[in-house]
Amino acid sequence: MTDPIYFYAQTDPFAEFSNFAPYGVEMDGLWWRTVEHYFQAMKFEDAPYRARIRQSHKPKDAKGLGMTRALPLRADWEEVKDGVMLDAVRVKFATHPVPRDLLLSTGDALIVENAPMDAYWGCGPDGQGLNRLGQILMRVRAELAPSHTAL
Repeated sequence: MTDPIYFYAQTDPFAEFSNFAPYGVEMDGLWWRTVEHYFQAMKFEDAPYRARIRQSHKPKDAKGLGMTRALPLRADWEEVKDGVMLDAVRVKFATHPVPRDLLLSTGDALIVENAPMDAYWGCGPDGQGLNRLGQILMRVRAELAPSHTAL
């Protein structure tokens, strides 16, 4: 069995898998600098605030804006957040050959976001987190694999 692939920091191997990686996505007719920008903006229904997040220069800034609770989150956020992430990650890897080729090069290895403070998207502080981003990456990898056939 192949060793798991861990990613998190922009200086790590496989940093291209991070939502902070500099690979933009076109979503809903707009260009977003990173998946992080898009994901954070989609938490809110307030269009000017979404635009503010989209126009922020760094993904860290987009995340900070997305963490505010001064504005309410979308009422359906908990139900749609995984789908929002999946859609944006699909577009990122379909659009950019460098991360796509890297993702496909991982074969069938387990992919884990080594996020010590995030037990939902990553492995969390004890390594037992849900790793939803890693699961999404593995799903997208399977969809992009040359042997993948549509149902």
